[in-house]
Amino acid sequence: MDRDEMRARVKAFAVQIIRLSELLPQNNVGWVLGKQIIKSGTSVGANYHEALRSSSQSHFISIIEIALREASETKILA
Repeated sequence: MDRDEMRARVKAFAVQIIRLSELLPQNNVGWVLGKQIIKSGTSVGANYHEALRSSSQSHFISIIEIALREASETKILA
């Protein structure tokens, strides 16, 4: 998978997460869960884009690991 394909996938993931959050109940629980799932789900793409601008391979790996943790958190919430 090349960079452009990965960028498209993380963007599509963020859009799906936002749409999912819109389906949550409009009450305190839904708002709290929605806010958290949006934060973790959209940060995957933000971290991926930051990793592409990393200064070294170890920096790239470090940022990608953060993106993976955020994706894992999103999966748990979803």
